[in-house]
Amino acid sequence: MPQDLSSFEQAIADFDTSHREDPQTTIWQGEEIARASLYHRRLVHWLEHLDVNAAEPLRLAAHCQHIRRWVIPRTDYPEGLAGYRSWRGALTEFHVQQATTILRKAGYDDPTIDRVQDFLTKKNLKRDAEVQLFEDAICLVFFEMELADFAGKHDHDRLTRILRKVRGKMSQSGWEAARQLAGQLPDELQDLIS
Repeated sequence: MPQDLSSFEQAIADFDTSHREDPQTTIWQGEEIARASLYHRRLVHWLEHLDVNAAEPLRLAAHCQHIRRWVIPRTDYPEGLAGYRSWRGALTEFHVQQATTILRKAGYDDPTIDRVQDFLTKKNLKRDAEVQLFEDAICLVFFEMELADFAGKHDHDRLTRILRKVRGKMSQSGWEAARQLAGQLPDELQDLIS
């Protein structure tokens, strides 16, 4: 690790390097950007929106939630719920491993790495206020970046069921932020959130 960078700065730089390798790009505010870079920028944005004083391990987790996700495509797993769950489990293990490697290289200690792992695995969701905050930020990124595409792939009834499940994962304050965000979305998506 270069002497002029803190552990946090080094980890963020290494996470960002990984995100820029995403072969899928998108346009954001007139700029072509790796999709993983944009996802993590928005996740950090929403985390800071919900808690400007978020602890360092929580901020680290926001920078690496889906690190190198494209390496394990959904198509490598069977269709259906069981295949989806297997894929998500493999992704979680992979994200934890990738994040741990970068955090160790940056000089982080085991308690900090363990706490980042708690966030990535959503350990004690609904019982741990910081893990809940992390989940709220993730859901806000879903509403902001993924809902429109998701809505185009599912019928109204299935989409409504899925959105109710997402709502069930969120805290009241997270849901209030989602309702505020909904006002910036197209009318049909506002109606779905409502």
